[in-house]
Amino acid sequence: MLDRPAGGERAIIVQLDFGGDDVSEQLAEVRLLSESAGAIVCAEVYGRRQSPDAATYAGKGKVQEVAAAVAAHQAELVIFNHELSPGQERNLERAMQCRVIDRTSLILDIFAQRAQSSEGKLQVELAQLDHLATRLVRGWTHLERQKGGIGLRGPGETQLETDRRLLGKRVKLLKERLARLERQRGVQRKARSRGEMLNVSIVGYTNAGKSTLFNALTHAGAFAANQLFATLDTTSRRLWLGEAGNIIISDTVGFIRDLPHELVAAFHATLEATSQADLLLHVVDSASTSRDDQIADVDKVLADIGASEVRQLIVLNKQDLTGLPPAVERDDYDRIRSVRVSAKCGDGLPLLREALAEIALEKRHVLRASPIHRDPALDPDIYKDSDFSL
Repeated sequence: MLDRPAGGERAIIVQLDFGGDDVSEQLAEVRLLSESAGAIVCAEVYGRRQSPDAATYAGKGKVQEVAAAVAAHQAELVIFNHELSPGQERNLERAMQCRVIDRTSLILDIFAQRAQSSEGKLQVELAQLDHLATRLVRGWTHLERQKGGIGLRGPGETQLETDRRLLGKRVKLLKERLARLERQRGVQRKARSRGEMLNVSIVGYTNAGKSTLFNALTHAGAFAANQLFATLDTTSRRLWLGEAGNIIISDTVGFIRDLPHELVAAFHATLEATSQADLLLHVVDSASTSRDDQIADVDKVLADIGASEVRQLIVLNKQDLTGLPPAVERDDYDRIRSVRVSAKCGDGLPLLREALAEIALEKRHVLRASPIHRDPALDPDIYKDSDFSL
């Protein structure tokens, strides 16, 4: 067992400024992340540094300040809104005598709480094991050597090697199960791509209102809350658009700044569905002062999963908080670029439906304009110059 202090709900947040992004926005985000995980934030410790300290990330003086805050508030957990190395975590826990976690561990914990489907649980466990694998060598120092003496001699390998081997077996098993589920998803996507139905995925920064918009459009009743990563499992529904017919619309997991690589890798099967969509509804919190940075963060993740070339329709959500009226914006080629709506109040949703219907009819026209309307799975070059990647 990992010899570390037990974590609790009373937490101290640590945010350091290295002269980069808006620190106030980062503090607000990590506070919401912590509360989404079930923590009670007792205090926030802020500091400026030119670069991270190799041993404790925050430096000796700041560590003492955090330790004093832990004692004053009787906190059981310290959350760094940064990525810590295993050695830094161990040194900080020794200095503060309480559990210390970094941003990646916090997000993984939220994902573990939110996972509902069997696939989601497998993906979260795989991400957690990948993260743990990097912490075996330095985090489990008491297991590096076998103990000697009668009754304490090992079977020929150190406990650390045994743990690493067992962890590797479990990771292999999880990847095999996820690969089977991914093949099943692939068959379903291939069947959908053969038809004229538009395949839409809702993407965006976490807590931008994706699930609220999904429910407003489809009346699906998906879980929506003012929490980060309230949605983890992908939900798909049909949406009737009159003359344009039905489309398939899917609510997906939200993205975030510095999304852990372990999560991107573990959720490959789920995220791949986004790259196979005809259209991405990129939901943006238009009331956020960091909306431009959030758009850039989402685009970065989309590039990482191979979805950067998929056509996007920007949905400027929370229009009711900005005071601006619902509207549709087009580019120089008269193609719809963005729609301003309020998913909570319903303002602008008819405009969004009209925009989706227009794009769905465009896809149908492209398909029917094909010389012999062949199966795109057999001849993908038919549509290589069109707006839709089937």
